[in-house]
Amino acid sequence: MLRIMCKSKIHRVQVTDANLKYMGSVTIDKKIMQAADILPNERVQIVNLNNGSRVETYAMEGKAGSGVICMNGAAARWAQVGDLVIIISYCLLDTETAGKCRPKVVFVDTKNRIVKKRK
Repeated sequence: MLRIMCKSKIHRVQVTDANLKYMGSVTIDKKIMQAADILPNERVQIVNLNNGSRVETYAMEGKAGSGVICMNGAAARWAQVGDLVIIISYCLLDTETAGKCRPKVVFVDTKNRIVKKRK
């Protein structure tokens, strides 16, 4: 049996931009993506702490060190600049491995700079 497990999350990051005219996805600062072990085009779920909604999309790499978290396309209607969100990535693991899984967690400050990582 395979189980869907939380692989990593970016905790309480702030939305910096919304681009309705882009085809889709979320743009994430490259350094934050690397710290969370999220690859370009990887599926992510985003939980909006301001309105309680969730959206799934794919990650795109933004400029390293920029702090960018930009909701693109339809997701731009779902979050406003300044909203706090949690970005979660998942993986499929067999039951034995799943029991040992510990997700990476990236914590950021109010400017989306990495302040702590838990592995």
